[in-house]
Amino acid sequence: MIRAYVGERENRRHKPGRAFERIDYRFDVLGDYGAFRDLQRHRLLTIEWQRLTPHHGFIRPELVAESGAGDAFDEAMDRSSELYEALLADYPSQAPYAVSMAYRMRYVMQFNAREAIHMLELRSSPQGHPSYRRVAIEMHRLIGEQAGHRAIADAMTHIVKHAPELERLDSERKAEARRK
Repeated sequence: MIRAYVGERENRRHKPGRAFERIDYRFDVLGDYGAFRDLQRHRLLTIEWQRLTPHHGFIRPELVAESGAGDAFDEAMDRSSELYEALLADYPSQAPYAVSMAYRMRYVMQFNAREAIHMLELRSSPQGHPSYRRVAIEMHRLIGEQAGHRAIADAMTHIVKHAPELERLDSERKAEARRK
């Protein structure tokens, strides 16, 4: 019945009907601040977050380590944390501005199944940043497996689970071809 209701979705812009607004999901996320900033932009969700601090640690991208810049990256993260701590006592509202986007923060996202289809398909696209792509793909998995809503997870036919080597390279090549 759900498959018939959803129908054939030729692209991710073909949205399922409003009946999907009756099912809600709530996710407790610990992820980097940069991914949070992108995910929080979605209008049809409720998001609550803890204050940004360096206390949850940071995520070092694999490419940074592979490039040999791991030590320099870690040093920059340490300086960010030290600046936060130095500012905190006198400037508690401003101190979070010293925290690098690679640091983790904890937040809760709540949205309905209709918004899940929109957001998770959009944020799992190959052009997306790996940090929020991982969050979107994991949310999709949890909807199908932990919540047991396999039919709803299956309705998300435009989820991209494989990670491309260079996220934006293919889209940039296509844009360049259009310009020519």
